[in-house]
Amino acid sequence: MSKQEPKAESGKDPELRSSEVTEGVDQAPSRAMFRAMGYDDADLSSPMVGIANPAADITPCNVHLDDVADAAYEGVDDGDGMPIEFGTITISDAVSMGTEGMKASLISREMIADSVELVSFGERMDGLVTIGGCDKNMPGMMMASIRTDLPSVFLYGGSIMPGEHDGREITIQNVFEGVGAVAQGEMEEDELDEMERHACPGAGSCGGMFTANTMASVSEALGLAPLGSAAAPAEHEKRYEIAERAGEIAVDAIENDRRPSDILSKKSFENAIALQVATGGSTNAVLHILAMAAEAGIDLDITEFDEISRRTPKIANLQPGGERVMNDLFEIGGVPVVLRRLLEADLIHGDAMTVTGRTIAEELAHLEEEGRIPDDDSIDADYLYTVDDPYSEEGAIKILTGNLAPDGGVLKVTGDDKFHHEGPARVFENEEDAMAYVQEGHIESGDVIVIRNEGPSGGPGMREMLGVTAAVVGAGHEDDVALLTDGRFSGATRGPMIGHVAPEAADGGPIALLEEGDTVTVDIPERELSVDRSEEELDARREAWEPRDPAYTSGVLGKYARDFGSAAKGAVTNPGLVDND
Repeated sequence: MSKQEPKAESGKDPELRSSEVTEGVDQAPSRAMFRAMGYDDADLSSPMVGIANPAADITPCNVHLDDVADAAYEGVDDGDGMPIEFGTITISDAVSMGTEGMKASLISREMIADSVELVSFGERMDGLVTIGGCDKNMPGMMMASIRTDLPSVFLYGGSIMPGEHDGREITIQNVFEGVGAVAQGEMEEDELDEMERHACPGAGSCGGMFTANTMASVSEALGLAPLGSAAAPAEHEKRYEIAERAGEIAVDAIENDRRPSDILSKKSFENAIALQVATGGSTNAVLHILAMAAEAGIDLDITEFDEISRRTPKIANLQPGGERVMNDLFEIGGVPVVLRRLLEADLIHGDAMTVTGRTIAEELAHLEEEGRIPDDDSIDADYLYTVDDPYSEEGAIKILTGNLAPDGGVLKVTGDDKFHHEGPARVFENEEDAMAYVQEGHIESGDVIVIRNEGPSGGPGMREMLGVTAAVVGAGHEDDVALLTDGRFSGATRGPMIGHVAPEAADGGPIALLEEGDTVTVDIPERELSVDRSEEELDARREAWEPRDPAYTSGVLGKYARDFGSAAKGAVTNPGLVDND
């Protein structure tokens, strides 16, 4: 139904917030504004549903989101709601990777949340459909829903299909690693050029269990998105059916006053972490789940990721550790088939609520009854394991602590989970210098590459380091070189790479005190990240340490450099959410 077509008349519920701008003589001017856009009396008497759409031509993740938003619009309209679409920003992580521009990525999470909160507050909306494509869209949109506590549905734009090169499927991960291979003489530039031209065949977010797909999956486990909504590819017809249903569910949530605060609980966040570690999800999800929990007022500590990972096996082997992508998971039933295995093993809470008004357990049973997910016995996939016979006994996320990371560092295991490494620190004050070291062939087996001053405040913006990590792997050092940083990694990163090291260098954390040649220990089984220097020596170095001048003192980067809190607490910018001291 278009905006111009009339709906059946109905009286507006005076409890709806939008009645402030649509009801009464005093609101004739605001109604006139709506009528200028084609809304009629029936629209104005209906619940007002905002559709937050970060469509943009700067990334394939978001290039198709206008079409997704149109389908959600139809769903709201068919559900007798008043759909109002509005835009917000996005940053392409893959385009800005390895450049100064990457500092904008994490900041965009905050700006997306801020902008959606502002529009829905200012226009007195009753509910939301929030759409995400590229990495920071997802947490930003969900954070906005949590802040506003409006009845909301999160809607993912879907992932890209894998490309093909030399008879095998490839993704953007292969292209990044190809850069390192070319630098080491292991690949010809012509072959990299061919990979570049075929790795990304259309619209959608990066295809592996990288950050976008991890956060889309997490949205289901949290209950903020309908089960089964994450895995459909961007250009699959199912994506648009999902979008239309999201609009319908949003209206139903308004009618039943079902808000994020009714859905989210400590159990919801424990479910999200269990799914993340069971699927080998991105380390970025640690940062974002902590931030969302802070927004929801739910106490969640970074150490709980490790506790849950110790008891939850990894049962899905997808890229970057494996070879398969999100589309492969879609073909066997999507995220619900993973959740069902975890539920049957009592590894998630089946009584946690979802946006449909049913619990996780009830929603899984409902999907089975409707035939929307196959019987577990009929699933034959070499990348999905059972809990009894898992890919690995523990989940993929590890939280390392020690005298280099008193507040923790985050590692995703993509290889040997018994990894123990001791080696000399090769210390770099920024990502560019570390990248040059790797590209120039200086890297040696046993090195521990240290990249500091890239944290939330110090960067600012906590850049992702996929360029460097992929170059290390591409140079043949996936298993014999470790890397640690107070910055972040892309979900496509693999190998022994430890990010989010806290406190960060800008705050005088121990990573700021490391010197070239110090022996660093990375021990996954013991969850240790340490340097072989006494507390007395580290204290002496701390006395001599002086903070660097901030890279930016004005504009948006200067503002967020001042506002960001610790990565160990989600790098949130609202000091009222957590104690950032």
